[in-house]
Amino acid sequence: MPVPWFLLSLALGRSPIVLSLERLVGPQDTTHCSPGLSCHLWDSDILCLPGDIVPAPGPVLAPTHLQTELVLRCRKETYCDLCVRVAVHLAVHASLQAQVVLSFQAYPTARCVLLEVQVPAALVQFGQSVGSVVYDCFEAALGSEVRIWSYTQPRYEKELNLTQQLPDCRGLEVRNSIPSCWALPWLNVSADGDNVHLVLNVSEEQHFGLSLYWNQVQGPPKPRWHKNLTGPQIITLNHTDLVPCLCIQVWPLEPDSVRTNICPFREDPRAHQNLWRAARLRLLTLQSWLLDAPCSLPAEAALCWQAPGGDPCQPLVPPLSWENVTVDKVLEFPLLKVHPNLCVQQVNSWEKLQLQECLWADSLGPLKDDVLLLETRGPQDNRSLCALEPSGCTSLPSKASTRAARLGEYLLQDLQSGQCLQLWDDDLGALWACPMDKYIHKRWALLWLACLLFAAALSLILLLKKDHAKGWLRLLKQDVRSGAAARGRAALLLYSADDSGFERLVGALASALCQLPLRVAVDLWSRREMSAQGPVAWFHAQRRQTLQEGGVVVLLFSPGAVALCSEWLQEGVSAPGAHGPHDAFRASLSCVLPDFLQGRAPGRYVGACFDRLLHPDSVPALFRTVPVFSLPSQLPDFLGALQQPRAPRPGRLQERAEQVSRALQPALDSYFHPPGTPAPGRGLGPGAGDGT
Repeated sequence: MPVPWFLLSLALGRSPIVLSLERLVGPQDTTHCSPGLSCHLWDSDILCLPGDIVPAPGPVLAPTHLQTELVLRCRKETYCDLCVRVAVHLAVHASLQAQVVLSFQAYPTARCVLLEVQVPAALVQFGQSVGSVVYDCFEAALGSEVRIWSYTQPRYEKELNLTQQLPDCRGLEVRNSIPSCWALPWLNVSADGDNVHLVLNVSEEQHFGLSLYWNQVQGPPKPRWHKNLTGPQIITLNHTDLVPCLCIQVWPLEPDSVRTNICPFREDPRAHQNLWRAARLRLLTLQSWLLDAPCSLPAEAALCWQAPGGDPCQPLVPPLSWENVTVDKVLEFPLLKVHPNLCVQQVNSWEKLQLQECLWADSLGPLKDDVLLLETRGPQDNRSLCALEPSGCTSLPSKASTRAARLGEYLLQDLQSGQCLQLWDDDLGALWACPMDKYIHKRWALLWLACLLFAAALSLILLLKKDHAKGWLRLLKQDVRSGAAARGRAALLLYSADDSGFERLVGALASALCQLPLRVAVDLWSRREMSAQGPVAWFHAQRRQTLQEGGVVVLLFSPGAVALCSEWLQEGVSAPGAHGPHDAFRASLSCVLPDFLQGRAPGRYVGACFDRLLHPDSVPALFRTVPVFSLPSQLPDFLGALQQPRAPRPGRLQERAEQVSRALQPALDSYFHPPGTPAPGRGLGPGAGDGT
């Protein structure tokens, strides 16, 4: 009878925390087995040469279960190494004797040992367990992952698999027993209101490294911050920097030191909220998109139809289906055409809506007053149509009192004549977008005509009374001017909060611009709203609304803003907490940069900086693809760019520039020449002015 072999292979990886471990004394490997069995360990290691699976010539001794236990192998009382004890449970599928190979792999070494196992005939019961053999033990690295697999050699059956994690120096018993853990900094995480403290309790002379990184399910970790430190430290993180995959790595600055990793925010509710606030959907092509987020997200996505007017987006499930979403993985919906009213809804595993983006609104324009028709196809070429409305899907034709029902006949005619846009089609149905503008115009044409006739009659009456007419026309002119100012062009002002003085200067500029026909939005005036939504979500909503209304985004550059832009362009990272929780400029870069990189910025963005603080040439070249004005010296050109396409006459423009300059001058004087102190902001970054 051929002699069966048994192979057990072990490879390293990550591992669990262990509080108390059994101690083995002495450096020798040993083996022992269940009562009734006999086993023997060969004196030396052997070559690891597993063979292919071959048919069994008869009953064989086969592994049925693997079990591991972590122990300490100690040369002295406090001089130990971590070790893995392996127990192999066996069953006789035949032979009474076997040679068992244990293969150990741990970078940069590999070992294989050979055990001989013999089973007395009295214990042999076909298919029943006959006991186990235990090997002490394979030394392994701290903080590694152990993979174990076993099979016979020649291999007669498929191998067993087992994955185990080994402890790192956070296990108290391990730390006190293993020399490489003696000098390791001890790390605790504590909360203080909105802040989180990393407390490192080490001696005054201890040098260690600390790194913060995003742990990725797929791919390497993304580093966020790194610093070499000395002695006890308390490092503060703002709660807005927390995400579930934010991990901390700490290690002594010594050769071959052990690195300890901890990810304490995996279950933190604030971290999960921040993760969704940082997540955004990015359109790649007209039909493909992906989800950008710092960490992996258990989520599903589906299309919905967003009608103008603020009603909730209505999911198109069915006829479409939910799609599982993976971060940074390209997804496509089976659309024939796209439409600005089509949006993507993102939900997490608890069926809670977390994110909604109308991805095609930027490229196709604002939402349209179209009706979405849902066609359902049945057997024998039967089909039915309904119009999607806030109250539900209204069958067509219908005698209901809804708008789609009243216009149902016209919608069906448009569908048959090919005036509706087909968005999706398969064997079960189709989606069509039908325009409604022409019906609204017809409905209100008579009313507008009546209004015009009434206005003409009123004008005639007033002209007959000239004195009264003059006063009325004067009031009308004032109303028109105030109305034009109220309906002025929208402007979103973005800046980096370098210091409180600069924020006051920004506030003065925003207030001065509000005196013109401009509707100015700035985070200084929306702190409560931005805190509730998060900086990224707040900026994205403001940017989309501003651009949809034909407005302009103003990038106000300062030394701090230039440094932030340079970091993003070089894929750099900054220390957590280096920017305030309300810094919309930092949050906005993730949305602003794609517009510049893809050539969509001209006509939608304008740059500006202050004369004595920053020279326009110091602005990164990418952002100089749009006009960058120096204030207040170039105020007329700056205001002309803001008020396009209906810019005022040159004389009127100069008058408005002088008005803004007068309102801005006290804030400029206070910022650059505060009493008794040097001017703040000078020399803070690249291109800072010399104050002349």
